[in-house]
Amino acid sequence: MTDDITDLKSVLHKYPNFPVKGVLFEDFLPIFRDHRLFNKLINCFKDHLERQFKDTKIDCIVGIEARGFLFGPSLALAMNIGFVPIRKQGKLPGECFAVEYEKEYGSDIFEIQKGSIPAGANVIILDDIIATGGTALAAFKLMEEMKATVLEFDFVMELEFLKGRKQLDAPVFTLLKEQEQALATKKQ
Repeated sequence: MTDDITDLKSVLHKYPNFPVKGVLFEDFLPIFRDHRLFNKLINCFKDHLERQFKDTKIDCIVGIEARGFLFGPSLALAMNIGFVPIRKQGKLPGECFAVEYEKEYGSDIFEIQKGSIPAGANVIILDDIIATGGTALAAFKLMEEMKATVLEFDFVMELEFLKGRKQLDAPVFTLLKEQEQALATKKQ
């Protein structure tokens, strides 16, 4: 898996001062431009989950809007399990559970359709990046409403200096820890 991680990191694009001054934005979208890299991304997550939960059944992948939708369904398909989306308010039909969460510039509301995950299901919550942990915590609260068990949070990248994982009551797995390296390089 180490070679795959190196390959995935090699295509990340860094954008200083985006979206605001002082932020180093790392774009992982180039991974999706190459089907081989996209496949490596999916296989890295799949291999990790199969090793980590070899004695535990994973019932579904729960993807957080919007970038969790880019690879969540592919991972679920590769693992022969279902995919369930968490969306922003007003995007899902039918009855939904809702939870408000704080963002950098205000608040928002996430929803999940009632009945989309059976009570007692084991789920993996998936998103692109964990920063402050606000969106992941909201997803966790929705899983509590569903009476599902969050086995793990999985992210492509983590902004470790924001300490978002400290807010979460389940293990956290991050595939690429690029931001940490970028900051260390920048400080030298």
